Amino acid sequence: MARRRRTKGSGSLRLRGKTWAVTYYSNGRAIEESAHSADKAVAQDLLRRRLAEVATGEAVAPTKTTINDLFELVKADYALRNLRDQKTMTWRYEANIKPALGALRADRFGNKQVHEYVAQRRAAGASNATLNRELAIIRRGFKLGSREDPPLVRKVPYIPQLEEDNARQGFLEADQYMRLLDELPIRLKALFVCAYHVGNRKGELRKAQWDQVDFEAGQIRLTKAQTKGKKPRTLPIYGDMEYWLRRQLERRPDGCPWVFFNRRQRVGAHLEGWHEACERAGLPGLLFHDLRRSAVRNMTRAGVPRSIAMEVSGHKTESMFRRYDIVSDDDLDVVREKMDQYLAEERDRRAKLKRVK
Repeated sequence: MARRRRTKGSGSLRLRGKTWAVTYYSNGRAIEESAHSADKAVAQDLLRRRLAEVATGEAVAPTKTTINDLFELVKADYALRNLRDQKTMTWRYEANIKPALGALRADRFGNKQVHEYVAQRRAAGASNATLNRELAIIRRGFKLGSREDPPLVRKVPYIPQLEEDNARQGFLEADQYMRLLDELPIRLKALFVCAYHVGNRKGELRKAQWDQVDFEAGQIRLTKAQTKGKKPRTLPIYGDMEYWLRRQLERRPDGCPWVFFNRRQRVGAHLEGWHEACERAGLPGLLFHDLRRSAVRNMTRAGVPRSIAMEVSGHKTESMFRRYDIVSDDDLDVVREKMDQYLAEERDRRAKLKRVK
């Protein structure tokens, strides 16, 4: 029986050992690609897709680009744009993504690999928030790879954004603030007080230097290089802040430029002694970042206009600011008192109307 020949431009299939391969033409060039399967139907499906891509001008020759190669593009992009979290991004990749996916060819990455990676990381205890940060690195790598000339990847796969529910509910009431202040080591007291009052990030406050503190004007002026949003910000000095800042100034070592210091260096990011002080104060698990939502809540309750409070705390969007504006038990007590009073007055009013009728 005569073998049926494929028409010109329809490509061809070839069995290489136990694995099928497809051949098709793009811009007059023959491209052979493995289907990575012993199933002929899989190869036929691949060939149909490649011919459709050729017809629409989307065909790209397969490459040996790996996820590791795409990560190098991400790293170069971070360096080019001078992004702050380059070290964190690199750590995430090296610690978690590279061992699982680094050597995988990009053209073999798809839904199955995403699902397997998510399942593996969840089994290791990773939250959806952590997974979203990791998947964002992979997603960015594919986008950058698709923009190379010639492109390093055929297409950017769909990588879902996982639902996050990581809004913490921690904040300090006034009595808790005083208890923790008493328990903290002296090197952390002024930093703690300032964070509780103005709601700035730990990393921003740690960069403050004495020539930025103006006691006469009652201000701390942060430069755009010191803020996460890369926008200069002026913080008010109020409440307990001046007292503790002046104590810092009195105990400052000669020549130390840092407002918040430990010996002659700026205070460490790990805040040695923080967790132990929280335990002693009866506040186990409290994060330094919880001071941020405490300040937001206090400014809101004090009637500070939202736009001004956002300028102080450094929130860029209303949605993020509202996320930190948490209702406390005391707030609910006020609601109960006011509503009880309102409903009682309403009952009295209705009773009077009945008597009149």
